[in-house]
Amino acid sequence: MEPLQLLLQQFKPGSEAESIWLKDIFIFIREQVCPELSGPAPSGSAPPAADTSLTDVSGGGVASQLSVCVVKKIQEHLSVTHSLPVSYRPVCVSELLSRQHLACVSNLSWSTNQQRAWAKEAELSLSGHRALPRVNLLLIGCLREGRGGEWRLTDASGSVRCESLSPSPLWLNQPVFLPHWNYIPHNAPGQEEAGGCVELIGSPVLLFPGPGQGLAAGPGEGAGLSGVVGVREAAALLHNRARGRRLSVYGQVGSVCPLLVVAGTTFFCFTLTDESQTLPVLVKDSSRLWWSRCVRVGQRVCVTALRVCVLRGWRGNNILCVSDRSEIHAHTQERTHTPADTPPPVMMSHTDEKEEAEPERDTVQSAVRMKESRVISYQGTVTEVVSEGAGLYVIDRTVGLCLAYQPMLSRKLRAGDAVELHHVHFLYRPCPDFPPSMLCTCLRSTLRVTAFSRVGGSPPDSSCPGDGALPRLLLEKNMGVSEYLWSCHLSSQLTHSLLPSVVKQQCVCVLSWKLMERVWRRGRQGRRDIYSEMLDEPHNCPLTQYSADPAVHQYISVSELTESLQSECWSSVSLRSLLPPGGSSLTSSQINSVLAWSCRTLNSDPQHGEALRRRPLLLVGVLELPSQTSEHTLQLRDSTAAVACVVTETSEEEEGGQRAAFNTAWIGCLVCVQHFTMVTERFLQSDFPSFQHLDQDKFITHKHCRVYLQFSLDHVHILSPSVAMVTHLRQRGAESGGDVTGRKQREEEEEEMEGGQTAGRKRRREEEEEPDSSHSTSSVTMTTASRPCVSMVIRVQQKEGVAWRNTGVELKEEEAGLMPCFSVRASVIGPVVSWGRDPKNGPMTDRETETEKDDKVILVMSGASARWFPLLHPGCFYRLVAANTQDPSVLIGCGVSGRSGVELHTDSTLQVNSDWRFHTLTRPLLLHTYRQPLSPTVQSVSEVLDCSSADLVCFQGLVSERISLTDRTSNSGHTHTGVRLAVCDQSGRSLQVYLDLSYTPYPPGLLPGNTLLLSAFQRRLSRSGSVYCRFLPVSSVTVITLGDTSYARPPPAPMMHLGLWALSREHRCTVGQVKGHLVCFLFLQLQWSCSLCGSVYTQSCCSSQCRSNSAVFQSKAKLVIDDGTGEAHVWFSGALVRPLLGLADSQWEGLQRALKVRGHIRVYPRGRSLVCDSDSDDSLLLYLLCVCSSDTVCRSLSLTCRKHTNQRPEETRRFSRGDRDFMTRMSRPLQLTCLHINTD
Repeated sequence: MEPLQLLLQQFKPGSEAESIWLKDIFIFIREQVCPELSGPAPSGSAPPAADTSLTDVSGGGVASQLSVCVVKKIQEHLSVTHSLPVSYRPVCVSELLSRQHLACVSNLSWSTNQQRAWAKEAELSLSGHRALPRVNLLLIGCLREGRGGEWRLTDASGSVRCESLSPSPLWLNQPVFLPHWNYIPHNAPGQEEAGGCVELIGSPVLLFPGPGQGLAAGPGEGAGLSGVVGVREAAALLHNRARGRRLSVYGQVGSVCPLLVVAGTTFFCFTLTDESQTLPVLVKDSSRLWWSRCVRVGQRVCVTALRVCVLRGWRGNNILCVSDRSEIHAHTQERTHTPADTPPPVMMSHTDEKEEAEPERDTVQSAVRMKESRVISYQGTVTEVVSEGAGLYVIDRTVGLCLAYQPMLSRKLRAGDAVELHHVHFLYRPCPDFPPSMLCTCLRSTLRVTAFSRVGGSPPDSSCPGDGALPRLLLEKNMGVSEYLWSCHLSSQLTHSLLPSVVKQQCVCVLSWKLMERVWRRGRQGRRDIYSEMLDEPHNCPLTQYSADPAVHQYISVSELTESLQSECWSSVSLRSLLPPGGSSLTSSQINSVLAWSCRTLNSDPQHGEALRRRPLLLVGVLELPSQTSEHTLQLRDSTAAVACVVTETSEEEEGGQRAAFNTAWIGCLVCVQHFTMVTERFLQSDFPSFQHLDQDKFITHKHCRVYLQFSLDHVHILSPSVAMVTHLRQRGAESGGDVTGRKQREEEEEEMEGGQTAGRKRRREEEEEPDSSHSTSSVTMTTASRPCVSMVIRVQQKEGVAWRNTGVELKEEEAGLMPCFSVRASVIGPVVSWGRDPKNGPMTDRETETEKDDKVILVMSGASARWFPLLHPGCFYRLVAANTQDPSVLIGCGVSGRSGVELHTDSTLQVNSDWRFHTLTRPLLLHTYRQPLSPTVQSVSEVLDCSSADLVCFQGLVSERISLTDRTSNSGHTHTGVRLAVCDQSGRSLQVYLDLSYTPYPPGLLPGNTLLLSAFQRRLSRSGSVYCRFLPVSSVTVITLGDTSYARPPPAPMMHLGLWALSREHRCTVGQVKGHLVCFLFLQLQWSCSLCGSVYTQSCCSSQCRSNSAVFQSKAKLVIDDGTGEAHVWFSGALVRPLLGLADSQWEGLQRALKVRGHIRVYPRGRSLVCDSDSDDSLLLYLLCVCSSDTVCRSLSLTCRKHTNQRPEETRRFSRGDRDFMTRMSRPLQLTCLHINTD
């Protein structure tokens, strides 16, 4: 009878479907399984065990009997035994790999309700994940040993890798049926190898169970286990090597090291222990590598035929090595997994947690600490896959896991896997970006999966490439775990902020590693000794000690930075705090004027001032020219956003001095900024009636803010230089070639930028080859380097400021209107030169200086070309390149046509196109005509005050005060376009500068503490004779030095003598310090005034018609002060009156309450005679007279005062003596206004 008919007759199918199902089983066994049984067994493996009745393998007898065995085993696992599982079909390995693209689970014994309950439980255990979908597939094949000790399920169509929780040697080379398994395809999380992986949930069903050979109940029992020794006896025999000696050792497995591949040899080690002794065993025989899957920590085993070897590289120590005849025998009781076999989870004790958490109270001031790790065992469930490529996971939602110090697992962990860890290092707060409790595995650690995940993973995280770039760098550099964790976190953040527009994904890991070396600045550890790490006692490895730095830099993207600053712009400030001392006495107009503009500055490092975060911040981005026509500053951009930057650099002419950034080589560089200042300027339009109404937002009519950064290029680290920067660094290195210090520094820079150049090479190539990219407004994509061009060298002599003008140049109809425009007057050096490609900032050639010229040209830049404004400065040399042309005439300016006989004194004009480029020449080859500096003379504030003939001046000064003057909306869209700056120099003399920004883009950096270069400002005299400067349409403002704080104190005012100050007729000094004695009070006025109209406020009402119910208390005083050289009348007002009178706060408040009824009082004490506007018997008047004449008030004072410039030099007075009148001219007393009472 045919084998198929025998199968059908034995099981008697009850329906046609069951008949077809039995036929399919038979055909599958015959075509897929039987050929695998008849083939040769792998080298070193025994053939499949079979019953003696299973003969004639080439015929149908084996297929029939094996089919009967398979059907019986399937029926045993069914929940319903009266029918066959016709919904399940057998699947071959090749079909599983090629057609199953989703992770799935198959369980033959499940009912529908059981499957639903299983799925619900799995999804509840891990929120946000879906349970694996169920498939009705049957897997039948042979378990074979694969490469590197892995197990594979094979049939005639192919093989697939298998993972088992507790593999047994009895399964190897046996035909099996899998009743319960997961399949994870190659594109699923946790699986990178092509072909996928089968996870055996339960034990496979052996179709031909063989005898239980090799199992021993104890030492010395069982076949072939005679002469077994314990660990202590074997350790004693290690020191006496004997040729041909083989040992059989019985003991408990203490540790199982991971598989290693060294010089093409794969091996692993495990240890056998007893109560007091540890014995290492080396397994490098390729036919025994599968032991690594079977040996478990805590298991009692007996290993036979071990030989004593010398392990080179491990201090010459002897070790037991597995031979080709060795076998491993497990204790029978170990086959049952009990809770006692697995160590319980190790929880942090309260004492340890308290001890380690103490530094967190002030993380900013904490120093780097070196800590000792603890070796523990732990078991838990993986709840989050942080980065597969970096080997980072989270267990039990609170504990971090780092596997980077071990070789990469063949099966990546998935969320939901239950794991068991032995000899793992516990670290507390190694990196502030990860969970406080971290577990890190070394080469002695053992990781075993005790339960496979029941859920499908989320899409693979792109934070770290799956090829393990960071672990490879860790293996090569051997850095500490804290540095590695910081690099991994930075890599994940750079992936989201730099991809895909800035760098490629493959470069992110290299950039993050370079940044780590830059930030941490720690030398690499010694070479890693893998044998000592696995075998030495006491244990020592790179994880034994680790550094903890809670104040390490924190990366922040540009969008996150700007959003944080904008969100905290108004929430972090109280309007009352923006008012000066004594702000409660200000009127409505004064309050609204003060609130019109305010500024908040934050430092990137909390140790240097107020900061945005508790840790120092780190920014990474590309330096670019402004991409918007409304901006005229450099900007830092990443893939998330761009932010304007005020940038300075060290001046080479002035040692230690600063100047505005001028080198165009920085454009296109990927940089890291470590030290910077975040500036938020607040603009507010309001109608607050009084100080008491500041908490009511209904009086605010409009508010907005402006965010930008301030930093110096000295604090910028280049990660990926532009082509021009590479040329610039090469030229600078060639000039300092003989300097040992410079050469060493240059070598360090080149070494640091080696990875950055590799990371940015593709980016720079794309920048050169793709000029029409999405960032076409950026300078890095403006001109192709491989196309012809013409150029000329210029030296900037004068630069105008940017202003909104209606030029109509290169505009389309929809773009008509005002656009930013500025012009530059420059000297032309040499002729126009043609190039086959952009020369960029290369050294000047002889062609560019072959003729000596004295031509001048005015370069007009408007629209997109106006973005070059922040990098063009007087006195600097530039190469102007016109792209995509070989016509020299495009760089020849147009002259102005005139009538015959009329001599024109004008320079030619050249309109700069949007695709032209400027390249800074830091080391130009100069002709003798241009060796002398031609930059305009820069004056100091004192020189501007003293000069009398100059109309347009160029000067620099330190901003000491900024006041917003106007309250309107300009055509540029900005409010408060009128600004008054008080600038001073080192002498302390100050000058008022008025700026009208109605027709110019808003200039950032006009902050107290910054030093400005103000060019082409008009010097004028006020009606009172004081000197001030006014902004013109051609004026420009440049920030040349950044202040340390937002409100840096200006230099102290000069000390003045009253006699000399009064005789001075020139306005050289308007502010000075005065020390003298208070002679007497001339005038004192205290008044409650209406906050709206300013009239006297009495009895809770205003005396005028405004009917306001808000009032402010105002005070004013005038006194005489004498310093021995002369007298002066000094005016005091506002908050200065109370300390002048020597009254406490409570006395001052009581005086205000007493004055509310009458509203005001005036006191005129002149010696002992009293002239007042109230009854001489008034108690309040008498009190004030007593205070003004007391010794406490009439004391020595140190004041900072401003001189009145509108006083007449002398006056004519009449005196009577008897019957005669005398007329004489007398100098008026020096009139001063007190600005500050100094507390010396």
